[in-house]
Amino acid sequence: MNVADAVGRALVAAGVRQVFGVVGSGNFHLTNAMVAAGARFVAARHEGGAATMADAYSRMSGTVAALTVHQGCGLTNAMTGIAEAAKSRTPMVVVAAEVLEPRSNFYVDQAALARAVGAVPVRISSAETAVAEAQDAVATAVRGRRTVLLNVPLPVQALEVPSPAAARPTAELPSREAVVPDAAEVAALTDLLRHAERPVFVAGRGARGHGRILEALAERSGALLATSAVAHGVFHGNPWSLGISGGFASPRTAELIRAADLIVGWGCALNMWTMRHGQLIGSDATVVQVDDDASALGAHREIQLGVTGDVGLTAELALDAFGEQHTGYRTAELGSVRWRDVEYDDMSTAERIDPRTLSIALDDVLPAERVVAVDSGNFMGYPSAYLDVPDENGLCFTQAFQSIGLGLATAIGAALAQPHRLAVAALGDGGALMSAAELDTVRRLGLPMLVVVYNDDAYGAEVHHFAPGGHALDTVVFPPTDIAAIARGYGFEAATVRTAGDLTAVKDWLDGPRSAPMLVDAKVVAAQPSWWLEEAFRGH
Repeated sequence: MNVADAVGRALVAAGVRQVFGVVGSGNFHLTNAMVAAGARFVAARHEGGAATMADAYSRMSGTVAALTVHQGCGLTNAMTGIAEAAKSRTPMVVVAAEVLEPRSNFYVDQAALARAVGAVPVRISSAETAVAEAQDAVATAVRGRRTVLLNVPLPVQALEVPSPAAARPTAELPSREAVVPDAAEVAALTDLLRHAERPVFVAGRGARGHGRILEALAERSGALLATSAVAHGVFHGNPWSLGISGGFASPRTAELIRAADLIVGWGCALNMWTMRHGQLIGSDATVVQVDDDASALGAHREIQLGVTGDVGLTAELALDAFGEQHTGYRTAELGSVRWRDVEYDDMSTAERIDPRTLSIALDDVLPAERVVAVDSGNFMGYPSAYLDVPDENGLCFTQAFQSIGLGLATAIGAALAQPHRLAVAALGDGGALMSAAELDTVRRLGLPMLVVVYNDDAYGAEVHHFAPGGHALDTVVFPPTDIAAIARGYGFEAATVRTAGDLTAVKDWLDGPRSAPMLVDAKVVAAQPSWWLEEAFRGH
């Protein structure tokens, strides 16, 4: 057995079951070895799409996925998706062929590329150590919640593994152990909860999977519940849920969080997005963070208490110690905390639909079992805040790098991880056209996906940011594009939507066999910036 075969087998034995990529000569044998060992391979049309598919699959499945790429240019094509995964601390392994000769056309310092975006570079160094190094890469991804670049040099791939023992992977799958919090820190948290009159819990990425115990503690302490965007859905159906905190928050949600006297971030960075640059923290509020990574505590703002520990375990210990139930902040009805319940002036015309009207109408017709993927851009607040999701696996939000063009690939990875749900890709026209090649991947895989393009024929965020200053906008405004026609060319069903009545085509598709995916080219009103945009540009 050569090293390429042994590494592929070892990665699958360590828990990699889903692989995405674009296959070239350098990663051909590595990829085939993973498939032969039982992994499923999905061929993307571009490495950037493959990277984000793997990222989304890992997030929505709770497993570690792999990306496989050719040496040099295959890796550089994937770097934006790898950067997004690394910034989001997604457990993922990037399996890259590598050349070590600087005179090769394919040569680039691949380890430096990984470090530049926050990924962890490792290398298969010999035939004797190949299997152990491959399995260690998966262990680092899982236990450290890191995106790992596994470089496999071409000369090493061809070497023979010296013995059957060296080629045999271990059977143990890596797992991340829960961090036990310090008893004194738990006691301090519990005491703050007992004395708080208006506590609010804000759950982040680290709270995914711990919603029920957090709800129990919130019930006991009288806390209201909110989430960051990436954790949207954790408290779905809870009558005391405020929805998303931060730029996407409704006016009533923002008002209630701002009035809190205690804010507890559970696995949540409480960064500028989630706290609106601190504007959602009242002057007399006590701020607490609970995170199993000590370096995350206080990284984005001053806190009065930091608890280093697993979110679920910390909440369980605090609940056990709390005592009698408190009314806390649960003294009256919440009011209109959902954006769709907030009155607005419908700006729809005969030619263009208001994105709020579009989003509400979609929310009404889509099945409850859905997984929504949202691209970046001026439009993104509408699907994020207006489309309901069933739980924390109902929204895949690949926005840590704020790149447009990741939404469609995100939806593909999420659809494969959540096959029992309707995948909904919400894209702007810029991101849709940037990633259009992956429409082929959707159709080829037979995914019954709904792709909704909020089409304003522009890079709307830049239009609304720079227009008030009187700047020329020719560089960010485009002639109309018939995106529905492009989708039909890939084998999609498609509809152009200008009014709410045009959405009948979507309902018909939903009620039918969904034998082909569907794309909606929604011509949206372009005259008004989304409510969160000013906040977003303050973060640049």
